[in-house]
Amino acid sequence: MDALAAEYADRVDFVAPAWKSSPEATRERAAELFSSGEIMWGLDEDEDIFARYGVPYQPVTVLIAADDTVVEAWPGTRPETDIRQAIEQLIEISGS
Repeated sequence: MDALAAEYADRVDFVAPAWKSSPEATRERAAELFSSGEIMWGLDEDEDIFARYGVPYQPVTVLIAADDTVVEAWPGTRPETDIRQAIEQLIEISGS
């Protein structure tokens, strides 16, 4: 995901909230996973983001259009080609 975030940074915002962790552990894990610096990350201590988009567990990917509409969501991981295709569709829908 980090490589895709670097590639699409000019058209898509990538956000990676964590939950059920500590700020220190979240910071350490983000440093391991997000070396591009293009993924915004943080600890959603109150689980507001997860509740807003109906995310019951991690990992899950949620694609959100510019108008805040959930376009697609899936649990677990997917091949990069599938994610790339979903991002391209998101860009098309959002008009970015």
